[in-house]
Amino acid sequence: MEILYAILFIVIIAGAIAILYIYQYNKLQHSKTKIDQAEFLIDESLRNKYDLLLEADAYSKKALKEEKGFFKNIEKIKKEDISNFDLDRKLKDYSNTLNQLRADYSSLEESKDFRKLLSDIKKVDEKLQASKSFYNKYTSELNDLIRKFPSNIVAKLHGLAIKPFFDGKNMQDEIFDDFKL
Repeated sequence: MEILYAILFIVIIAGAIAILYIYQYNKLQHSKTKIDQAEFLIDESLRNKYDLLLEADAYSKKALKEEKGFFKNIEKIKKEDISNFDLDRKLKDYSNTLNQLRADYSSLEESKDFRKLLSDIKKVDEKLQASKSFYNKYTSELNDLIRKFPSNIVAKLHGLAIKPFFDGKNMQDEIFDDFKL
């Protein structure tokens, strides 16, 4: 009878450990899935913003009858192998150039097409900002799970490592210059 109780005890402990493992694994997978969704939204928004800025460049050349492009080398961005963070920074620079064009050439502001382009870029920027917040929220959640017991054991078993936030800053390294603008 004692052997039966010992076997029953071992089965109950093994079952509890299995349930805990499955629960922690599912939490990690949920966070990874949300991060993947956010990455997709960020990719999509960056592509849309790139296309709109190309359109704005072509429109400004035509409307201002200038041969030079105001958005230098924007076509070359697609050929570069850069992260979404770096692409976001470059597109932000082009957006600033677009705003400067708007300020310098009031004739652009009078155009309905140009105002629509600006409105579309603003909508994409809002979606992009929301997507980055979404990404950072679930990255933070995943990183917390990777650091905490017992989910850290499950994460190590599945090779999950701490992910950087969208801004590219690694809070785990010894580099303190991450916060340059």
